This record gives sequence, structure tokens and C-alpha cells, in this order.
Amino acid sequence: MSTAGLNGELIQTLSMVVVITSVVAVEVRRLRFAAMAYSAQALLIVGLVASFAAVNPSLYWWAAVALITKAVLTPWFLFRFIGHGEDREIKPLIGFGPSVVVAALLMTGFYRFTHGHVALFAPTTLAQGGVFRTNLAVTSTVFALGLYCVLTRRDATKTVIGLCLLENGVHLSLVSLAPELPETTLFGVATEVVVTVFLLLYVIAGVRKEFGTTDTFALRELQR
Repeated sequence: MSTAGLNGELIQTLSMVVVITSVVAVEVRRLRFAAMAYSAQALLIVGLVASFAAVNPSLYWWAAVALITKAVLTPWFLFRFIGHGEDREIKPLIGFGPSVVVAALLMTGFYRFTHGHVALFAPTTLAQGGVFRTNLAVTSTVFALGLYCVLTRRDATKTVIGLCLLENGVHLSLVSLAPELPETTLFGVATEVVVTVFLLLYVIAGVRKEFGTTDTFALRELQR
């Protein structure tokens, strides 16, 4: 399948900014700013999916759904939840300085490894070429940063943002793993986690009202 219609420079630029927004969403301590970084990333992902539609026009449908779920509904849920509580993130397990270093190592390490060994993840000629290789490297990096956020943040709201990053990484990987298949759009739409985010925030709101905190470590102590 020809990839002549793809705008390589645009896709690579969007991909790099996606990685930057991931780092900002993980490391910034103001929850509102973290949600803003996720919102920006959501719009970038919509643009990326639409950019790849040159090889699979059905991806335009996926981009439209992502615009509604990722760029509108999920940020609205996050901002609404944050607006009713403390904007400052509960102190994480790793301090800001060391955490930035870890995030930088994850970013460079996962990007380089995936970009250099893309055949391990996508053993197809199309997926290993050009912008698809870059996209897959970006997806693994976003996934790693999301997982890092989930594992090291004590604030339940920040954990939800980390989950959103994880899901974004999985979504983008579909574009490189099966870019030409119409079913790729169906998988992308079916794996949206907007309902999960809503339910998680609803439960966290109830916990905050009951116990006065969204500190996951403090909640563990309350269970004892």
C-alpha cells in the first residue's frame, strides 16, 4: 500500500509534541495544568489519526469519535472534578527533580528502543517504514510515561490522568500495527475509556467527600 499521501513532517511534528505533553501531564504539580496538557494531547491525537487517514479513510470516523470523547468529554470530566477540590497534587512518591530525570530516561529509552527494534512489535513492511515507525516509538513512550504516572503518583486524580495517557498510547499503536485495515477504526472506537474515566472520577468524588482526601496511600491506611 502506498504512503505517498501522508504528510511525514506534520506527523513527526505532532508525534514529538504528543511526547512533550505526556511529560508535562505527568510532572506538573498543578492538576488543572496537567489536565490542560492532556487536553492538548487529545487534540494532537485527533490530528495524528486524521493524518493517517490517507492510507485508511475510515480513520476519519475514529478521529471524529476521538474528538468528542478524548478532546471534549474526558477533559470536561477532569476539569469539573478538579474544580470541586484541591488544585495542587498530593506529594508524589518521587520528588520533582528526580522524577523529571526518570521521565526523561523513560522518554529517550523507550523511544530509541522501539524505533530501533520496531520489527519486534510490528512485523510488517508498512508498519516498519517512515512515519509508522516513528508513531510506534511515540506510542510506546506515551504508554511508558502513563504507566510511570500510575505507579508513582499518590493523588487519585493524577492516577486517572496517567490512565488516560496509557490509553492514548494503546490507541496510537493501532495506527501503526494495522494502518490499512478498516477494523482498526472499530477497535479504536471500541476501546475508548471515556466511560471508565467518568466512573472513576465519580467514585473518587465520593471517596473525597467521605474521607476528605484523594491520597491513595492514606485510603490504604484507612482500610487497616
